[in-house]
Amino acid sequence: MRQCFRFGFWWGMDINSYVYLVLMVLVSLPGAFLTGYFAVGDTVRLMFVTVFSLVLYTAFWGNMIFYDHFHDIFNQNVWLGRKAEKHNLADIFFNQHHGLWILLSYAPFALAVAGIGTLLLWIPTLPLPQLTSTPLQYALNTVVFLGAVMLYYFIRYGGSFSHRDKPEWDTVPPLVKKDMFLARATVDDLIALKNLYQHPLTGVLSQDDATGEKAIRTVLPKGAPLTWPKESPLSNFRRTAQGARIRKPKQIFFIVAESYAQYPLDDIYSFLHLAEGGRKFREDPHTFSLEHFLPAGMVSRPSLVGLMSGIFDANLQLNEREMFWRHSVRTSLPLQLKKLGYRSIYWYGGSATNGSFHEFAPAMGFDTVNSATEFCPADAPRTWVGVYDDVFLEHTAKLIKQMNDDQPTLHFVYTTSYHGPFKIHLEDYGYNPDTVMPEASKKLRRDHGKQQNMGTFWYADQALYRFVNDMKATYPDSLILVTGDHSAGIIPIGDCLPRKDMTLREQYMTSFAMYHRDLTSEMFAGNTIGSHMNLMPTLLELIAPQGFEYFSLVPPLTEPIDHVVTPYHWLTRDAIGRAGTTSYQNLTISKDPVPTFELKEPRFEDEINGWCSLTGWIVRHPELMR
Repeated sequence: MRQCFRFGFWWGMDINSYVYLVLMVLVSLPGAFLTGYFAVGDTVRLMFVTVFSLVLYTAFWGNMIFYDHFHDIFNQNVWLGRKAEKHNLADIFFNQHHGLWILLSYAPFALAVAGIGTLLLWIPTLPLPQLTSTPLQYALNTVVFLGAVMLYYFIRYGGSFSHRDKPEWDTVPPLVKKDMFLARATVDDLIALKNLYQHPLTGVLSQDDATGEKAIRTVLPKGAPLTWPKESPLSNFRRTAQGARIRKPKQIFFIVAESYAQYPLDDIYSFLHLAEGGRKFREDPHTFSLEHFLPAGMVSRPSLVGLMSGIFDANLQLNEREMFWRHSVRTSLPLQLKKLGYRSIYWYGGSATNGSFHEFAPAMGFDTVNSATEFCPADAPRTWVGVYDDVFLEHTAKLIKQMNDDQPTLHFVYTTSYHGPFKIHLEDYGYNPDTVMPEASKKLRRDHGKQQNMGTFWYADQALYRFVNDMKATYPDSLILVTGDHSAGIIPIGDCLPRKDMTLREQYMTSFAMYHRDLTSEMFAGNTIGSHMNLMPTLLELIAPQGFEYFSLVPPLTEPIDHVVTPYHWLTRDAIGRAGTTSYQNLTISKDPVPTFELKEPRFEDEINGWCSLTGWIVRHPELMR
């Protein structure tokens, strides 16, 4: 703990030292020559320090709210907020995070800072000695001035005079990095924002083609012929199906549940009974599931983009780019299923105009885009994000059953209810903490805020699997795939387990399970890990005839997979880590703290850069899109 505070203090001086510099240059130096300005110098100092303290206060609250959602300090997800629904963000701030109280706290905080600053300014200062010799006086003044400058650099460089000794993430003491919570705590809020500013999302967009080509070569399948720049580099990811493994389903249900993480399904949390629908679905002998499964993005939209398009969004927000409203890519899930005779329908629990998916989804090959805000009753209960899941899925099921034609169909269904702020009246749906989780502590069962969070997940799980079971019974030959878009902080770890923080596995992994009456575990090559990007080729390998050509960046789950890499994280059969960092943890499901280990350098860096460069290449060359 001491090491953490020591390192964090000096690292924060990287930004805070500018307060000293600004006050010296704009107040102390002019005041030495201007008597009138010297008289108001303390007032100027007090105003500046108070304003800067309010900036720090704002960054602190922003980081705390960000951590509550992502269990991480400010990271690249901040950039995605530019395209988020601003009304929803405001609703979350005011209703989930008591935003009005936070805003009201600014006044007493500013008064407290001003009061403390006033007390400090009352401390007597040492006067500069006045010498009788003018040359000696100038020499003394020069020494004092140079000493003040040296003090600035000493503070700026973390208690040293060497830039090489300046605290950075790479130099965080190993003792501190063993605890990821403390390691993240060493990063000052403004330092985290500074790092974000220095690493904008558009890095691969300014990449020259030679650099991009070199990076893309690291992720090409072995033996793939090089066909670009005349063609899109996606043409090098051609694969051939080995032959159908199951009878061709008439209906494919590809269900993406908002924030449906894997860890509430883990046995160590079974006493909470939050995911009983998901558990029962996995008990069927014809359901295949994975406990270690990475999403295509850290938040919803990049994950959806990856699932629909078959390429990584790489935080470039492809769904908001007009070129992706008029053109597609050959890795697209709907377009490739179309070659097998499937039409594709996107069923969204909210309005598809959010995130411009009413434009993006048709371009990716969806024949129809249905928004719950349009086909559900006008008075249907809803959040900022969408119609309540039980109403949305009930009406979706009715409309699906009304389709009496024989055309094979992909139903891509995306739910929305497990999304903050959590204001659903859970008691109306039968949620009672004493009944649902009698083994949990009384303190947890009585915590309204935490119960709203966990109860909403329980509600979403119940609604989801009522729909799944209905479709399973109505269409016995259907292929049903259920995953989440990303993980979320569902369970208050410290109230349930001895440890106080989520593991990397819990932070990053979403869930995955797939059912068909012909499925057996032997079809999946003994795999224990996977990702969103493996799903499209897996579907095609299960239903496509032998010799069918398709395009996929990664292999299907029917082939052995020894590691998974996304622009955001990496996964092997025994470990998980965040992209661009040297920290990792073993894939341990434990009630006790899970140790964090350090590598000498970030793992899979070339492959991560390759996937990002591939997306960047496509964005830079719209003429090569389909």
